[in-house]
Amino acid sequence: MKKFIGETQKWLNHRLRQLIWKRWKRIRTRYQKLRKYGIDHNDAMKLANSRKGYWRLSRNGIIHRAITKEKLTKWGLKDMSQLYESRYLKG
Repeated sequence: MKKFIGETQKWLNHRLRQLIWKRWKRIRTRYQKLRKYGIDHNDAMKLANSRKGYWRLSRNGIIHRAITKEKLTKWGLKDMSQLYESRYLKG
């Protein structure tokens, strides 16, 4: 069950990063958001101007540095593994 929850959580984080990237439609918006989240100028320009697909770019390490698990949790995403452990592994 832990492996299933871990894989589901990874897929969900990937999907959310894709949706966030898709929401930032314009190159200027993408660049500004990446800079706001601590990405340097060259990496932000390279990624913002990329013509690759949303799903492929959401696997990029730069986006993972900008939109971390902690940010997703802060924005309201629940950590499924913690929920599972608190519910079923309490002794």
